[in-house]
Amino acid sequence: MPLAALLIQRLALSVLLMLAVSVVIFLGIEALPGDFAQTYLGQSATPQAVANIRQELGLDQPAVTRYFGWLGGVVQGDFGNSWASGSSVSRQIGLRLGNTLFLAFWAALVSVPLAISLGMLAVHYRGRWPDRLINVVSLGAISLPEFFVGYILILFVAVQGNWVTFPSTVYDGMSFGQRLEAIVLPCATLVLVVLAHMMRMTRAAILNVMSSPYVETAELKGLDTLRIIARHAAPNAVAPIITVVALNLAYLVVGVVVVEVVFVYPGMGQYMVDAVTVRDLPVVQACGLIFAAVYILLNMSADILAILANPRLRHPR
Repeated sequence: MPLAALLIQRLALSVLLMLAVSVVIFLGIEALPGDFAQTYLGQSATPQAVANIRQELGLDQPAVTRYFGWLGGVVQGDFGNSWASGSSVSRQIGLRLGNTLFLAFWAALVSVPLAISLGMLAVHYRGRWPDRLINVVSLGAISLPEFFVGYILILFVAVQGNWVTFPSTVYDGMSFGQRLEAIVLPCATLVLVVLAHMMRMTRAAILNVMSSPYVETAELKGLDTLRIIARHAAPNAVAPIITVVALNLAYLVVGVVVVEVVFVYPGMGQYMVDAVTVRDLPVVQACGLIFAAVYILLNMSADILAILANPRLRHPR
């Protein structure tokens, strides 16, 4: 199949998947028990007051009408207004999304090169104590949930060590250095969570290539093992490495909800949790859709990059 046709196919599938996700998000929120109007007005509200609020918010309309109205606004970049505050959801997301991407960017900048380097180092020393040590530490890091890692860092680094500030609050007017200082703990937590998985998958991908005949030929020529890994094995293992890196980058953006809540970081995750607490459904829908879009976009990018890096994927059998 021609490369252009493959790329168009991936783009079309991503658009269809995004549409399906929007339906799932809308129906999932519709299925939630309770009613915003009743929650907003309290138990003592009269039926007429509840009906007025429902009419004002459009909740008295059929679900199909509300879905297409919401989808039409999303296509134009308008997520509506918050039920709780009345402010524009798009404007609030614009402020919060920047904070989340700032945190995810620095976590990725540290974790991706470190994971690939540790994976190559583990292959170089495979079967020896550095490889075993890296595997044991990575297995332990994978086993620990984000909130536990976060609380441990808060206890020893922020409370007892008093080396960084807590909570990790950022706001307009902070300098670049102050922002970096504020995200040290949440960034370290994200790095520890995704580093182990990327490192183990990098090690597995390179080890799979190391059994190839051309690698054995390079070893018989007397080339240094680290040089063989860096110049011959790693470039040919780039497709699975790209995939696992993209999945973990998606997690850095989508999976920050717990980390942002733990460190009181004003990002998309914290915004969504606050909205769930007060049943602010337009905000929950918008955040869920944006998280899904980021995940789908990064997976599509990984798929396309893997196809470009490995010509064999362009001609599946």
